[in-house]
Amino acid sequence: MAERSTRPRVWSIAAHRGFADALVAGLIPRYREDRFGLARLTLLLPSQRAIRTVTEAFVRVSGQGLLLPRLAVVGDLDLDETLGPLLDPIGAGAGVPEAVDPVHRLLKLSALIRDELGAEAPGEAALLRQARSLGQSIDRLLVEGVRPEDMLDEGVLGLSSELSEHWRESTKLFATVFFKWQDELARLGRIDAPERRNLLLAHAAQVWREAPPAHPVIAAGVTSASPAVANLLRVIADLPDGGVILPDLDLAMEASVWDALGFAGGSDGKVFERGDVVTHPQYHLKLLLNRMGIGRGEVEPWHRSGLAPAPPERSRAISNLFLPPEASAAWASLEARERRLSGVRIMESANPEEEAQAIAVLVREALDEPERRVAVITPDRSLAARVVAHLGRWNIGADDTAGRPLPQTAAGRIILQLAEVVAERAAPVPLLALLGHPLVRAGEGRAQWLERVRQLDLVLRGPRPGPGLAAVRGKAQEHDKRHPGLADWWSGVEDLLFPLLSLDGQVSLDAALIALSEVGEALCGQGLWAQADGRCLAQFVESWREAASEHPGLLPPEELPAVLRDAMEEVSVRPPYGGHPRLAIYGLLEARMSRADLVICAGLTEGSWPGSPATDPLLAPPILRALGIPGADFRIGLSAHDLAAALGAPEVVLSHAHRDATGPVIPSRFLLRIHAMLGEQLRRETRAVNLARALADPEPELPHPRPHPMPSAEQRRVPIAVTALDRLRGDPYQFYASAILGLRRLDPVDADPSPAWKGTAVHDVLKAWHDGGGRPGELVPLAERMFDEMSAHPFMRAMWKPRLIDALLWIEEETDRLAGEGRDVLAIERKGEIIVDGIRIHGRADRIDRLADGTLAVVDYKTGTPPSGKMVAQGYALQLGLIGMIARGGGMEGVAGEPVKFEYWSLGRNKDRSFGYMKSPVKETARQTGLLLEDFLPETERFLREAIARWLLGSEPFTARLNPDLPGYSDFDQLMRLDEWQGREEEGSQ
Repeated sequence: MAERSTRPRVWSIAAHRGFADALVAGLIPRYREDRFGLARLTLLLPSQRAIRTVTEAFVRVSGQGLLLPRLAVVGDLDLDETLGPLLDPIGAGAGVPEAVDPVHRLLKLSALIRDELGAEAPGEAALLRQARSLGQSIDRLLVEGVRPEDMLDEGVLGLSSELSEHWRESTKLFATVFFKWQDELARLGRIDAPERRNLLLAHAAQVWREAPPAHPVIAAGVTSASPAVANLLRVIADLPDGGVILPDLDLAMEASVWDALGFAGGSDGKVFERGDVVTHPQYHLKLLLNRMGIGRGEVEPWHRSGLAPAPPERSRAISNLFLPPEASAAWASLEARERRLSGVRIMESANPEEEAQAIAVLVREALDEPERRVAVITPDRSLAARVVAHLGRWNIGADDTAGRPLPQTAAGRIILQLAEVVAERAAPVPLLALLGHPLVRAGEGRAQWLERVRQLDLVLRGPRPGPGLAAVRGKAQEHDKRHPGLADWWSGVEDLLFPLLSLDGQVSLDAALIALSEVGEALCGQGLWAQADGRCLAQFVESWREAASEHPGLLPPEELPAVLRDAMEEVSVRPPYGGHPRLAIYGLLEARMSRADLVICAGLTEGSWPGSPATDPLLAPPILRALGIPGADFRIGLSAHDLAAALGAPEVVLSHAHRDATGPVIPSRFLLRIHAMLGEQLRRETRAVNLARALADPEPELPHPRPHPMPSAEQRRVPIAVTALDRLRGDPYQFYASAILGLRRLDPVDADPSPAWKGTAVHDVLKAWHDGGGRPGELVPLAERMFDEMSAHPFMRAMWKPRLIDALLWIEEETDRLAGEGRDVLAIERKGEIIVDGIRIHGRADRIDRLADGTLAVVDYKTGTPPSGKMVAQGYALQLGLIGMIARGGGMEGVAGEPVKFEYWSLGRNKDRSFGYMKSPVKETARQTGLLLEDFLPETERFLREAIARWLLGSEPFTARLNPDLPGYSDFDQLMRLDEWQGREEEGSQ
């Protein structure tokens, strides 16, 4: 090798060369002196993902077996163990305390905040979120070498006094908790993870400065500008056999533009000055060089290229693309070769679904070419998931290397669903979701298990039965005859869920985790922990359980799901190898240092790439600036650097959608720069979008014809319920589906109490009251007790129950008043039937009274608005008339006489704004609509015989929506495919 000069050795790999491949292409010939040359090299990289990327690059570039260098991560907490004998043969890092457990820190910070806030402290979930945010702020300070006492500096205190009340209080809270946390660390003999990293880096720098290692050390791809990292990199650059290799440092940028970026830590010890262009992709590299004490002129270009380099002019165009605002005026006079982005295309889609499909099309076509590598880079994980799903159409396995949050995995969902069962006291929705989870009873007996779960699903339809497992047991026992063995099966399920019963009232987090894990394993067996997500879950549960056991705080079960979900969101489950070998889907962090022949940058919208700057919730921007902490805009510069690196690929597609799930979005500011700089030279990708639209837009189907079933004569001869004649005349298809096909609409699980359910509940109460003698003063207490037993739904308790009680009180008073006039209740909920033209007409009378002269009054209770007289006259509200016909014909046991009164007793609001009123469908005055009393039963009979002749004894089809203006029936709209033909019949016939 050439003789070592005194000049620090720092290189930069231009964006168009491809960092990882270019790095390896230069390291192999430089250090491969013999079989062990590379093995003696120590390569410091920024992350574990970078180690994987560089390892893959060694395999690609070498083309044969070789011993890899020692690979270490600069920010690793175990840096002393990773570097081993290079730092200290006896054990490097001796004297550096261990890092505190992160979960212990979070719980302790939460306790400290609770102590400070006192009675104003929020719930446990919100408190942990605040503690998590405070811990992140502490880490930001420690990374930059800021100590608690620095917050007592006169300049910081002076700024704090000028802030608004909110910022002063939050700064005070942060400083107080920060100092108390330092005292806690001293008691434990531990330190925070960022501080440990700083000490390890300082230790490595000191050792290597005093005794340079005998073998070469190279730091590659490290761009963190923290003081500890910058100090170590300077030491490595000064080593006899060392060097620092930076990614995408722009060496061709004019000095005036470089100066326009700002001071970047180079002015009187201040890190950030007003006017610094912190959003520029080169700013953080300038800050790093300044902290290293190295000028940009001392950095040399790395002349090796990777396997897939882009044209050299690409780097110059990227440099011009990100010029600071004032310097970007030069775009108007740039020569074509200085802004040429050949191989870069813009792809615009209508929405994220179309964008994902178009990206999948591009990937599919690229992978058809042998050895062609493809990378999709996006910060939007939902977009990445869509792309993975669309690629499955062509059996292309794709792994999102950014991983999936633990709550979105199968194993993570089990624990959260169990927590939801506890929080909602075994409500039907979380309970059924848990029992039907793919991991529960996976294996040989799962089919039988799922059949029982389906039966339980049917049992729990409708309003919630009540809180707790006992209410579910009651439902299972109630329907055991219909589903034999269901009660015994549920008893076994209760045994499995038994540990959850202990989680009642205030519970400790460690006890909750133990119970949830026990039940999860009882339901799923060892399969819960078998896969990658299960192993991550086991580590999560163990770490949180151990830390929580040292913090005896209690929390209500209602907060358990939120606490666990927030904690599990911090854990990513990385996919194992197994996807397509030439395809990678990256997040922004994972994409650094990687390279492919085709790079698709997706989700390029404001708020996504770059992300929305998030202000620190506890420390005001002036405080952060005074402490030398990067502000929220600093991350925009990092996002710009990520895009600049991606633009160095041979072929690049920059994709964005015009709207997301919430509405229209703005294209990324980086895309707007490309539009402004290239103008008419801009190339667009439209073919993939057109193919995506074609895939998602098949040939239109003709409108579905209006259904008109024609059952056989034998199938038509079915009984008619008194409530079904209206349906037969107004919408024959609905009658056909219910009476002939025997279909019934299922209520939703854990449904809000519906009007039909409310009517049934009222009828049950009134029947129980009349059966008990119907004595005055007993109806309301009976109703209150029965309503509480029927449903604990808040909608029932808060809204319906008070109104129904008022209306029932009116019924009680009205019944008592009529009794004084000689009117007695003759029958309640009495069934009856008659035969008309050979067809059985059957039904149940809500109530029939005997008047003083021996005639009958037919009463129908309504929880809503009674039908109008016009509907009665047109034959679409015939229930009262049919009940009268059955009563007159002797079809009801114990009921005989001539019906002369027909009344609706409504529980709705009357004209006086109170509840309860009476209305008759019989026309009594000239101004009323409806039928006269003498015509009421004859007309009812005429409508009945006409319907029987047309549909049950005749051959008329059961046409859907025969009377489209008739409201009320919609149970089978989906079955008749109403939306596919209603209003389109004329269109289909043209």
